[in-house]
Amino acid sequence: MDFIIEPSKKIPVYAAADICVVGGSATGVFAAVRAARLGAKVILIEKTNALGGVAGNGLVNVWHSLSDTSGRRQIIAGLSAEVMERLESVDRDKNGSFFFNPNEMKTELDALLAEHNIECCLHTCYAGLTRDGSGIGHIFIENKDGRSAVKADFYIDATGDGDLARDLGIESYQNENIQPPSACFLLQGSAAGIDITGIIDRYSDDPALKNDWGWSCRVPGLDNITMRADTHIFGLMCSRARELTEAEIRGRRHAREIVRLLRKYGHEGENYRIAALCSHIGIRETLHYRTRFQADELSLLLGKRYEDAVLNGTYSVDIHHADRGITFRHFDGTYNTVNADGTRTGGNWREEMGIGADLPVPTYYQVPFSLLVNESVPNFIAAGRMINADTGAFGALRVMINLNQLGEAAGVGAYTALQHNIPIQAVDGAEVAETLRAGGSANRG
Repeated sequence: MDFIIEPSKKIPVYAAADICVVGGSATGVFAAVRAARLGAKVILIEKTNALGGVAGNGLVNVWHSLSDTSGRRQIIAGLSAEVMERLESVDRDKNGSFFFNPNEMKTELDALLAEHNIECCLHTCYAGLTRDGSGIGHIFIENKDGRSAVKADFYIDATGDGDLARDLGIESYQNENIQPPSACFLLQGSAAGIDITGIIDRYSDDPALKNDWGWSCRVPGLDNITMRADTHIFGLMCSRARELTEAEIRGRRHAREIVRLLRKYGHEGENYRIAALCSHIGIRETLHYRTRFQADELSLLLGKRYEDAVLNGTYSVDIHHADRGITFRHFDGTYNTVNADGTRTGGNWREEMGIGADLPVPTYYQVPFSLLVNESVPNFIAAGRMINADTGAFGALRVMINLNQLGEAAGVGAYTALQHNIPIQAVDGAEVAETLRAGGSANRG
């Protein structure tokens, strides 16, 4: 590999703060807000033009239920619930999921940061870090002002791919099945009752779209517009620059082909158009980083409880196969798989494992604070899809309503470490859980 030597130069310090959050998804925003509410001075770095991540520029406009599977008990509170109350256009389905306008989400998150005096740097890329002993000294950023540095006492990695964790040398791994991304878009024109997958398989000339499947949902407040996630981008690792570029280009090509087919085979008289393309592909999974605790599928499905629980969830194990297909597993033992060729298999994992009726079916699962705690860097914590989880557990935990909670926990954990002047490894997870409860961002359980 060719290389050049970059001349050394003085780098100005752009800002100083107690806590620096890198990544402006809802996970990162919620980490920043929770820390700021406790009294920390916070700066947030975001590489795109807006906050919200997958919920904003990714156009994925659904957060799943705040209740347990019975629907009678709220088990998630906090900033997810607060933001849903603040938005003007929100619908709920029979399962309690929230549907929102992603553009409203962006502006509401802007307001949330402003209310808490959190400095926000948009169009600003993380570009590296310096070490201070075993911890982080500064991070480098690049934006319209050029290259500069941010100095903080504590750093939160909410980049999704774990960019800071990578540069810190924290051990990473890939699950055997890496769930492929989807490029979402907003469709003008009703596709109700249309088998888009069938139309693609019969009439598309693009083999990359065939034998695939997807989903869609309405966008509250917008007439005749739906969010579409009809396809996957297979065979690319979106934590690699060239492959991320290729995934974005393929995703836009897929959207154009779907609209072209709808104009020919959709409802007569509908004016099918792309109303908006995602400005960041919806990445489901890339790298994972080792922490003190690894979430595992069986513990989730059996509803294991933890004294330092910082997340409650009900979203089922939902594994998008890297070779096309999908598997769902549920608390009650049922599971089903739709394979790439359209064949279906299923059964009951509780019966197959010999789990009897004496072990009751839970109505939600938990994970502990130690899921977020690395073993070596004292002033660093990561929250997002880079979490330490096996394939099945990740299939359940990866959705936004869960990662939102981990963001809040990361913010509280960072503040707690600074307040006690201790490394993150010495923070009492039960204290973090209690602080979340006291601050209204608690998981009610």
